[in-house]
Amino acid sequence: MVRRTKEEALETRNRILDAAEDVFYARGVARTSLSDIAQAAGVTRGAIYWHFRNKADVFAAMCERVKLPMETMCTPLGVEADDPLGELRTVGNFLLRQLVEDAHWRKVFEIMFNKCEFVEDTSPILKRQQESFEEGMAHLTSIIEQATRRGQLPADLDIPLAVAHFHATFNGIMGDYLFYPDVSSLATKRERLLDACIDTLKYAPSLRLEPAAAATVRTGAPA
Repeated sequence: MVRRTKEEALETRNRILDAAEDVFYARGVARTSLSDIAQAAGVTRGAIYWHFRNKADVFAAMCERVKLPMETMCTPLGVEADDPLGELRTVGNFLLRQLVEDAHWRKVFEIMFNKCEFVEDTSPILKRQQESFEEGMAHLTSIIEQATRRGQLPADLDIPLAVAHFHATFNGIMGDYLFYPDVSSLATKRERLLDACIDTLKYAPSLRLEPAAAATVRTGAPA
């Protein structure tokens, strides 16, 4: 009986989060009330308060059910350690495939990035995004540094600029799909788009260091 009660409580909690996801997606976070969520879930407001303190707590729990892109960037996916560009390609392709094929994942991302006003109620999610951004950018920097050391990328690559460019381009690809899924080519061309991001790191002259700085990188001596 106790086990059944726990299972029923978990089922109710998940039903509330599923309903919140649908209502947040349709109305936006700010315009959604706990009554809206309760009605969509087929429960009372009291049932929601049994599991969550307030709407912000519901929102945070809903977001916890998916990994942020930069959190995924830091997740090992079984790529060989001596192939950093292979790791970058594998993780990038996984993220783009998830965005296209996983409706639940995509819906939560769209709520977080397009339908959420960052105010006091949602500050824990903003903090999580900031922390995952910092951790993800550090990991991306490490991947690109390793790729230059192994000769997969030019030795004179301007690494901070390359990291910023890759992140901005990749995020732009994801953002375009969230805004315009019907006209985006992501569903059919995600691997080519990702390869274009990586090829830019390999071949773009504008991502190379100035000659004096490049000489410093090669020799380790001050410019």
